[in-house]
This record gives sequence, C-alpha cells and structure tokens, in this order.
Amino acid sequence: MKFAVIVFPGSNCDADMYHAIKDGLGEEVEYVFHTETSLDGYDAVLLPGGFSHGDYLRSGAIARFAPIMPAVIEAANAGKPVLGVCNGFQILLESGLLPGAMKRNIDLKFICRNVELLVENNETVFTSSYNQGETILIPVAHGEGNYECDDETYEQMLANKQIVFRYNEHVNGSKAQIAGIVNERGNVLGMMPHPERAVDSLLGNQQGLALFTSILSNWRESYVTTS
Repeated sequence: MKFAVIVFPGSNCDADMYHAIKDGLGEEVEYVFHTETSLDGYDAVLLPGGFSHGDYLRSGAIARFAPIMPAVIEAANAGKPVLGVCNGFQILLESGLLPGAMKRNIDLKFICRNVELLVENNETVFTSSYNQGETILIPVAHGEGNYECDDETYEQMLANKQIVFRYNEHVNGSKAQIAGIVNERGNVLGMMPHPERAVDSLLGNQQGLALFTSILSNWRESYVTTS
C-alpha cells in the first residue's frame, strides 16, 4: 500500500506521519508537496498537523486552495482513505469534505497533552482494529480544536454513525466532546488528536498504530475482493 503525506507551508507533523507509515506500519510512503496537482498511484492520503500558511485568516482556510487539494478531493470521491489530523482536520472542514467548523479552544489556550478517547464507531476503515467503546490514550496539540456544527448536522452524524472518536474528558469545548468524524461514505476521517505520535513503544504509547493498521487491513481486504 502506498501513502501520500501532503506537505503544506507550515506543516510540522509531516515527518511524524511519515515515520508512522514507514517504520510503524512498514508500508511505502512519500511526501507530496502542496504545489503538486496529482495523487495518481497513491492508495491513501494523509494531511498532517501543523500551521499551514501560518493559520492566517483561520486554520486551513488558505491551504484549502492549494494546487494539490482538487486531487485530495478527487481521491476522497474515489473512495480512497483520506485522513486529516489536527490542521489536516481543519483543512478537510474548510474544503467541505467534512461538515462543521473549528473555533478557538474554549479557554483560549493551546493544549498539548495526552487525552483519553472513546472509540465511538469501530466499523470504519480507520477504526476496525479497535474495539467498540474502547478507551485509548492519544496526544493532542492544538489551539483551535473546538469542533462546532448545528444541531441538525449533529443529529445527521449520529444517525449515520459519523462520530468516530469522543473525548472522555473536557478538553477544548468541542460540541458533544467530538474528537473525530468521518464523511457519510466513511472513507474521510478528520480528528484533532495525533495517532501518529502514538505508534512507538520508545515514546511509551502505541495505541495510535491500530488506526493505521486498520487502514492497511481494509485496503488489503478491498484489494483481494476487487482483484
């Protein structure tokens, strides 16, 4: 399986994402810069955290217009797994691939620590290696992770099982403690916590690795089915 890590000006978690795939998962991965216009040949697309374009205007608002983004949208529409973490989640919201928006953390402070996440839905290509209702420990590092949507959108996401992760504690003021959501098709995931920072026993936590093994396992099953 071949992964693309999209690099924007200001990305600072791209190397972490690359390491998670190459050394944690043992699969092929390449950096793809924001100036490129094609993602042909890649089986999954990863949008890392950071401060794309300095978070000017608002987080992800400028990156959404990068030359690579039509290819990201095309990959999502083709059913390929697309994962956006932290700033990557914000870019997915700005691009319309996921519903809702981000606000400043409720206490207006940057948060950087481990948090407990509840696996709300383990029936996605990103979470099938977890147990339903499992609690995992994943780091967060953000200043604008306060997820918001209107009540109608929230009810729709509940009905469609689009809420994948919730915080087990007060973290940033996010609506209904939402930490990660998928699109209706289930192949686009946006989450504020950083699973790529929890894939190495050297750092004391490998609970994020199951997210990436889920992607790989589901891709292999799909590949066998269609080949």
